[in-house]
Amino acid sequence: MVGSTYQDLLDNIAGSFGLIISGGKIPVDEHLIETAGPSLRVISSTSMGYECVDTNALKKRGIVLGNTVHATTDRVSELTVGLLIATARHFLDANQQMKSGKLPTSLGTGLTNSVVGIIGCGNIGIAVAKMLSGFKLSGLLYTSRKPKPEVECLGGQLVSLNDLVGRSDFIILATVLVPETMYIINKDRLALMKPNAVIINVGRGKLINQDDLVDALRNKRIRGAGLDVTTPEPLPLDHPLMTMDNVVILPHIAGRNTIEAAMEKAQLTIDNIFAVFNNQPMPCQVNL
Repeated sequence: MVGSTYQDLLDNIAGSFGLIISGGKIPVDEHLIETAGPSLRVISSTSMGYECVDTNALKKRGIVLGNTVHATTDRVSELTVGLLIATARHFLDANQQMKSGKLPTSLGTGLTNSVVGIIGCGNIGIAVAKMLSGFKLSGLLYTSRKPKPEVECLGGQLVSLNDLVGRSDFIILATVLVPETMYIINKDRLALMKPNAVIINVGRGKLINQDDLVDALRNKRIRGAGLDVTTPEPLPLDHPLMTMDNVVILPHIAGRNTIEAAMEKAQLTIDNIFAVFNNQPMPCQVNL
């Protein structure tokens, strides 16, 4: 139902086999899942994220969860690398200066001989690492629950989160938002970063404590930030991040601002549901 509320779902979900979620604004909590009853066997998200879902409630009932990360991996990783370069080299500021009849004077920083750290090395993180392998990096660091051979073969090194933020020139957040990852970039971790560090966030806004980020940018404790996700979305025009020259902000478009993305995500969302209905492996299942 378009424009559904939580109460709408409560009133209509009983007896449903599957549930498609989009936008993450309505909580799929234990009460909602319990109301659906034993017929509910699958939930499929139209996006990569699923922070609105009570995954423990799904595990207790054996309900399968799917997302569309396979349909968006290339799109998100392309934008991630583009946002990284645009932020580091001040592309948007230079463009604005030129359109105002001025010659750009600010100097950026390049990727050559730099250390890049990827926080959360799932499908997106691995794809970003592969794209960055064409650059002359001096180091590639990543965090993950287990080693990733696809990144190790590129010279990547599995490290702790604090080690990554302390050693990296560019820090990319590509992890999902769960209770354990909320505000993983905060005042303490910002204090560990190099003064030339640039943060890129294509995960979720609440991976970063934005007040702490604003403070770090204002006081030049880090060099800059490129954000495809914020809290809230969109940011108010008078938010401090909107006025900073060393910040590039996009409207959460990493996985959806291409002609192909919408259709691919919609098809995969439906394929996930029908796979479970036909007792077949889900094309894009979340490991709960």
